[in-house]
Amino acid sequence: MRFFRYSMLCSFFVLFAFFSVPLQLAAAEPGDYIAIRKEGSGKIALVLNKPDSQGRKEGEWAQSLNTIVRDGLDFTSLFTLISSPVNVKDFSDKKNVVINFGALNSIGAEVYAGGTVSKKSGNINFEVEVFETASAKPLLKKIYTGKEEQLRSIGHAFCEDLIELLTGKKSVFGSKIVFVSNKTGFKEIYQSDFDGHGVEQLTNSRSISLTPSLSPDGRYLAYTDFTSGRPALYIKNLVDKKTSAVTKSGVSIAPCWRNNNEVATTLSYEGDQEIYLIKPDGSISRRVTFSRGIDVSPTFSPDGSKMAFVSSRNGQPQIFIQDLQSGQARRLSFNGRYNTQPSWSPSGDKIVFSTMEGRGTIDLFVINADGSELRQLTKNSGENEHPTWSPNGEMIVFSSTRQGKKKLFVMDANGENQRRLLQGDGEEMQPAWSVFRR
Repeated sequence: MRFFRYSMLCSFFVLFAFFSVPLQLAAAEPGDYIAIRKEGSGKIALVLNKPDSQGRKEGEWAQSLNTIVRDGLDFTSLFTLISSPVNVKDFSDKKNVVINFGALNSIGAEVYAGGTVSKKSGNINFEVEVFETASAKPLLKKIYTGKEEQLRSIGHAFCEDLIELLTGKKSVFGSKIVFVSNKTGFKEIYQSDFDGHGVEQLTNSRSISLTPSLSPDGRYLAYTDFTSGRPALYIKNLVDKKTSAVTKSGVSIAPCWRNNNEVATTLSYEGDQEIYLIKPDGSISRRVTFSRGIDVSPTFSPDGSKMAFVSSRNGQPQIFIQDLQSGQARRLSFNGRYNTQPSWSPSGDKIVFSTMEGRGTIDLFVINADGSELRQLTKNSGENEHPTWSPNGEMIVFSSTRQGKKKLFVMDANGENQRRLLQGDGEEMQPAWSVFRR
């Protein structure tokens, strides 16, 4: 039986079991990581113990961090939380708690993380070590510090590092979701953390504000507003709170950022509804589409070289992909009579969109960017609209009427684990998941 000793003030443990897939262990060289080879194969056991006699405040912090980390890891759907064995620790020596790696191995746990919560100069010190249980090999050692009001950020910083360690990919921690809600009686734009916490109102036009989109750096918010009596594009600098508007006549709708310096939107000032690229100051950079019919809802490949959008050029709305350099466009969607609201995945290989089917229902589908492997994500669950990817491409946020009013839901990228995001009043719609992370 294998044991490992280390000093502990307030115990924090995370146990990971990967029962069906072998684990690729992290090496010392930078860039190597543990790979979860099959989605849903991992299982996590997480235990947070209160300190024995190290102070009430530290115990409160430890309990809060336990909840924050547990909820955060559970939100990602990467693992299933399981119980820890009762004999995982031996407290006979108060200064050197014995960790029973043999017991951890007996329940299938392959990765273990333990930590201490202490107080230093009035701040929180959250020290964490991550091990491979079979050999007790250390994989990560890090100290997270901050003030008491930063507990949530401290816990999520650990979650973020842990997910990247185990998957080699960035996580959703620190990202934001913007959306529309009418809970005040007006359709205004709000922002929340990735998991629905920390809701903040961003507009107060007391009119109709729609289709929000955050720039990749999180500095600008583009949205459509009806304050002037017609739909117009507004760009708000979230740092200095200044707002610019596109002053062209006609309508301006459905913006989407190509990069930090250009946002695409549909304008009608030249007659037909075409897609243009706009600078953050509201000036026009260039026109992108040139065709009869309505062109709306742009979304861009990760490198910004291609644009997917909705066009009625062939009759009813369908999704097209256009190369921005050559201007050549090809039709992507052929199923359904009404395909709209495309969103290009961060990996660049997939596009998710909404489809109105023959019986009038609206569901979400995902398709490869080359037009292959169409897959339905929602079914028999109300009207499902406005899908958008998480910044790591592992999840999708969307609006649904499955519980009556329009509410925000999230799901895994494969359509599994669909659940409600917010529990607020009013309707929630048109979400957009930011690329920006703290």
